Amino acid sequence: MTNKEKAFNEINKIIRLIDEQKINHSSVVEKNYNYEFNFTLNKNNFKVQVYFGKKGIKTVIQGNTDSQEYKIISNIISPLPKFDFNEKELTEPDEYIGSDEAGKGDFFGPLVIAAVFVNKETKEKLKKIGVKDSKKLSDYKINILADEIKTICRNNFSIIELIPEKYNMLYEKYKNLNKLLNWAHSKAIDELLEKTNCQIVITDKFSKKKLETEENPKNIKINFIQETEAEKYIGVAAASILARNSFNKWFDLMKEKGLNLPKGSSIIVKKKALELLESKWLIDKDKICKLHFKTLKNIHMN
Repeated sequence: MTNKEKAFNEINKIIRLIDEQKINHSSVVEKNYNYEFNFTLNKNNFKVQVYFGKKGIKTVIQGNTDSQEYKIISNIISPLPKFDFNEKELTEPDEYIGSDEAGKGDFFGPLVIAAVFVNKETKEKLKKIGVKDSKKLSDYKINILADEIKTICRNNFSIIELIPEKYNMLYEKYKNLNKLLNWAHSKAIDELLEKTNCQIVITDKFSKKKLETEENPKNIKINFIQETEAEKYIGVAAASILARNSFNKWFDLMKEKGLNLPKGSSIIVKKKALELLESKWLIDKDKICKLHFKTLKNIHMN
């Protein structure tokens, strides 16, 4: 695939994310070195451009960078990679435990952490079925892949789902999201360390501090690796899919109960939260949302 083709795919992914937020926009226009489109949010004008060149592609958002709307748009687009340089083949350990999370930036819903143990055999099988970073997959594809991952990896995976009520209790204890993430990742990893003789753990980096389990004297011989964008490792990508799948199931369950909740923390989420507050749905808010988010504080101020 050429960089121009990658840029075209990228801007269409962004268009889909913008569409999900019910934001009107212009058609995509092709220029000499980029694709672009325009839109307006709360009277603020923006332009999204995806450039293609020899080194790769680059996403640029033009508009008032100091505005709240710019931050909203950046948050909507941020799951997509801003730079996509030509990838080199990644050298992975023969076997390791990979962990990742879903839901940490979402006002509604749980925080889910998953860990997956992979070896030479399971890595090849996971690659063949198309396992990659969950942010690059549709929810439909994630649900299909999650079942296949569980079959391929047998019992060598661990999922820690913190439903909002449990999440809020733990956040009250830790008073810090990174500390809570540290505890949850450590718990998921520890469950797999008990099952395997694995000596390497790869985690998507969320803070500069070591994991709790890394500080445990019994794990002194284990090599713990924390990397940004660690989903490039097949084991971490598999963990991201399992976490996202569990996260999605919670929203599906709420929908069955008659409560259709949006994901993320955008202006659409704020509007839904305000609607629920007015209709008394937020009486038991600790059971459906993360109480420390500014979203809740903002709607109470309205």
